[in-house]
Amino acid sequence: MKTPVKTMVSAALLAALTAVCSQIAIPLPWGVPLNLGTLSVFLAGALLGAKWGFISQLVYVLLGAVGVPVFAGFRGGLDALAGPTGGYLLGYLLAALLIGLLVQYRPQKKWMLPLSMACGLAVCYAFGTAWFMILTGTGLLAALAQCVLLFLPGDAAKIAVASLVVARVGALRLRQPTQDVPAA
Repeated sequence: MKTPVKTMVSAALLAALTAVCSQIAIPLPWGVPLNLGTLSVFLAGALLGAKWGFISQLVYVLLGAVGVPVFAGFRGGLDALAGPTGGYLLGYLLAALLIGLLVQYRPQKKWMLPLSMACGLAVCYAFGTAWFMILTGTGLLAALAQCVLLFLPGDAAKIAVASLVVARVGALRLRQPTQDVPAA
């Protein structure tokens, strides 16, 4: 089956949105910045589904891997992926995939959208925090304090905003007129 151009363009736009949102950041002393990157990950998974949400984030990570300065602080390159935030960047892929799968599984349930985003975030946190611990030698409790607990309020707000945006975009899609061919 051929992929519609609209889907590919949407994936590219969400990859670009992730790059932009990642620059809206507050640097922290231990290397994991507060930023809006996960907001676009939530949107990618929920709006594009598992496959294209994953692809949008893969495009973002690959752009950064080849040196395009799309990661927080205008960083790029393999050294950024190998650094303390690399696990979170790779976690974006898994989060978008999981969010897309969960939303596709129970799309009619309103509570499923924020729950799927929270599950995707948990996967991103688990992958990223484990990577952070391995690289820095930080223990679990210290890593949770530095890499998770501080971020929970902001991530809850991002989940709320993303849920509202996705609900609004879904409502707009339902209102779009059909493109019937007029009778001659």
